[in-house]
Amino acid sequence: MSQDKIVILNKKASFEFFLLQTFSAGMMLSGTEVKAIREGKASLSEAYCFVQEGEVWIKNMHISEFKQGSYNNHEPKRLRKLLLNKAEIRKIESKLKEKGTTIIPVQLYFNERGYAKIDIAVARGKKMFDKREDLKKKDQEMEIRKVVRT
Repeated sequence: MSQDKIVILNKKASFEFFLLQTFSAGMMLSGTEVKAIREGKASLSEAYCFVQEGEVWIKNMHISEFKQGSYNNHEPKRLRKLLLNKAEIRKIESKLKEKGTTIIPVQLYFNERGYAKIDIAVARGKKMFDKREDLKKKDQEMEIRKVVRT
């Protein structure tokens, strides 16, 4: 494939959560969903994942309807199944037993074979003081870059 790599990020993920462990998963999508993602019309900001009966699902991931989809179009916020092997699902379930952990999507992209993949992370929520520390570090890095440029 000679096209640019399409990556949709969850920008709030690293700010709101400590990412403990990441996994790459496939997704069960319809044709119009894939076409809409290729146009970059998807959002991970409100999405979250959960494990139910040995399967991982993603909820509230918004994929806009495809313009030329006609009656074959998909529902924008439908429940979608993630494709992981059993060992990965067991690892995720064991991490979820710890207090305060959840599964969040980090990024959505197409791999070199053209399949839509999503990176999910087992994460723990940050407290307000942790967020302030991140902002301080970010400001310091920006000041350092400004000094180095001049």
